[in-house]
Amino acid sequence: MATIDELRKTRIVKLEALRKQGINPYPPTVKRDRTIAAARTTTTGPGGKIAVVGRLRGLRGHGKIIFGDLADESGKIQIVFKSDQLPKDSFKLLEFLDLGDFLAVQGEVGKTQAGEISVFASDCQIVSKALRPLPDQWYGFKDVEERYRKRYLDLLLNPQVREIVRKRAVVIDAIRDFLTERGFLEVETPTLQPVYGGGFARPFVTHHHKLDADLYLRISDEMYLKRLIVGGFEKVFEITKVFRNEGIDRDHNPEFTMFEAQIAYQDYHYGMDLIEEIIEYIATRVLGKTKFIYQGKAMDVKRPWPRYQLVEAVRKFAGIDPLVWKTLKQAKVAIQKMNLPEAELKVLQKMHSLGECIALVFEEKVEPQLTQPAIVYDYPVEVSPLAKKGEDPRFAQRFEMFAYGFELGNNYSELSDPLDLKTRFIEEKKREEAGFAEAHQTDYEYLEAIEHGFPPTCGIAIGIDRLVMLLTDTKSIKEVIPFPTLRPEKPEK
Repeated sequence: MATIDELRKTRIVKLEALRKQGINPYPPTVKRDRTIAAARTTTTGPGGKIAVVGRLRGLRGHGKIIFGDLADESGKIQIVFKSDQLPKDSFKLLEFLDLGDFLAVQGEVGKTQAGEISVFASDCQIVSKALRPLPDQWYGFKDVEERYRKRYLDLLLNPQVREIVRKRAVVIDAIRDFLTERGFLEVETPTLQPVYGGGFARPFVTHHHKLDADLYLRISDEMYLKRLIVGGFEKVFEITKVFRNEGIDRDHNPEFTMFEAQIAYQDYHYGMDLIEEIIEYIATRVLGKTKFIYQGKAMDVKRPWPRYQLVEAVRKFAGIDPLVWKTLKQAKVAIQKMNLPEAELKVLQKMHSLGECIALVFEEKVEPQLTQPAIVYDYPVEVSPLAKKGEDPRFAQRFEMFAYGFELGNNYSELSDPLDLKTRFIEEKKREEAGFAEAHQTDYEYLEAIEHGFPPTCGIAIGIDRLVMLLTDTKSIKEVIPFPTLRPEKPEK
């Protein structure tokens, strides 16, 4: 079997031969008047012609009649090349074609004797010569990572991958349509930020040379959306990329897409209702229904979802009542007996509050059991620095939604008391000093902003990539991101 280099050299020889004949293998314009899908439904009649363009995916036959398969984004159609119906130079062009080349074809649409809809070519032109063969013609993808590195080939060869990309676009369109129809304003906030905030994460750091200042790729757009509320807007949202300098696994990628909205004069109860309504609407737009299968399990996002207070969820799913813990020491002793991973036990040693301990037990013992769509609310204040306290001051008006064991978004009644927030920032600084690299940073400019008055506000968010995973029955986040983050390949020596 010929090597890739040998096949490439053969194609370059054909390329040079075309040029010697005065044929430009990469012309600036192309004849096209409809897609292939439209051509398949066209009846031209005698003498009528259509013009289609696509990638050559099949070529067979010899002598005076040759059959080809031409494909564009809309579909595929057979092309019939007959020597007595094509100009001599155009029929000779077929000798220099390879699978993967882009070809423009003009001719009548009809059926062959076998009943297959075809374009009977009256002329054709090469519009792009491919120098490398497609993978299924030489060795295929060596492994899954190869698919991600050469996603353009993955998209070309695997219709299910293209369908995920299309459904992802519908998800984003659905969110945008849902909110704009309800009077929300779509906005843009800075990607480069002098202080990163709105979540618990390590940032990516860069340096602006003219300003001689370190800046951070945003881990969230929350802090700027809330500034817009201070500035007089009442319902704003953004769908944007955020960046977190963290590990890569089934449901994490350092660069991901987040939807976030801020709504003045509402609280987290309103947010729970709105989130359920949005996701139900999205599923109906994407799938035409609210029930679907995810990784072999029946799911349903139709409202209303089960809702659990966090402490209630720990009792129900883990069989533990964390409110019996009266001291930090008592909590740590109890947790050390729960057979947690070694890495989490190391995290436990750094904790200096009961709230952190309760949250850890929830994450390790409860989250994996939340397979059906559900909402968990009233998180410990210690792990909710930007959320208002509830009636029980130990817990904040914060909720997250879950499905199949992973979180889909973090939401809360925004803390509007600047003095309380400053105290929370001080506590976060203590957590950072205790070894929590992902502690929330103190944003003095934001504190100054809300000192001018910040109305009661609800913030909601959805991780777009994880929602797309759910709605496309996809196991890995890499499958739903067209170009996921990968370890750079080392150049060959």
